[in-house]
Amino acid sequence: MPAPCPAYLFADSQLLFWQEQSQPFLARVRQHCRAAPRAAYIGASNGDRLEFYSLFVAAMQGIGVEDCCMIRSSLPPEDASLLAAADIILLAGGEVDLGCRMMQETGARELILRRYHEGSVLIGISAGAIQLGTHGVLRTGEGSLQLIDALGLLPFLIGAHEESDDWAELGSVVQLLEGSAVGLGIPAGGGLVFHPDGSVQAVRKCIYEFAVADGRLRRSLLYPPQH
Repeated sequence: MPAPCPAYLFADSQLLFWQEQSQPFLARVRQHCRAAPRAAYIGASNGDRLEFYSLFVAAMQGIGVEDCCMIRSSLPPEDASLLAAADIILLAGGEVDLGCRMMQETGARELILRRYHEGSVLIGISAGAIQLGTHGVLRTGEGSLQLIDALGLLPFLIGAHEESDDWAELGSVVQLLEGSAVGLGIPAGGGLVFHPDGSVQAVRKCIYEFAVADGRLRRSLLYPPQH
């Protein structure tokens, strides 16, 4: 069985079209794939909005991937078959709980994790990046925070583009969990690569790391490599 590939987490869609040293950043993704890869888009978090799928198709075409498909939220059998054969799987942004519910109720969760362990490349954008971590966070009508089980591919709580609030929600959840979780915050325009050995690499912008040590919330920065 092929070894797992790195997983890519983006705060937003900017990195889909970002040029790194005159090359599309997504060329990194393409190099893990076979000659004619299939790319699958899961838009459950945004209600399967076609305009966002069109962005995905354009990004894939930019790296020479022509075989693209949209996986509908209902996951009919033909879509499940497409997902089970996908070399690149993108989890789109939107509402974290909508995507988590779809993956849990339809069996997509098991398919996605199986494809990852078989060598597919996973990309998560915004809510999709959060879903690759251990939990999503749902704010209830009373203002309290509720944790939602996510894919758990990364052993971290993930936050995306929350820097304007100084990562208040991510830091609060890490603190509430009393040291049992580490949070990684990805600012707008940034991303991270999670390697199969468990290491994390910041992309384009610094990643904010939150952990509890000696009963206090500690913050540190993970810097992208210098070229």
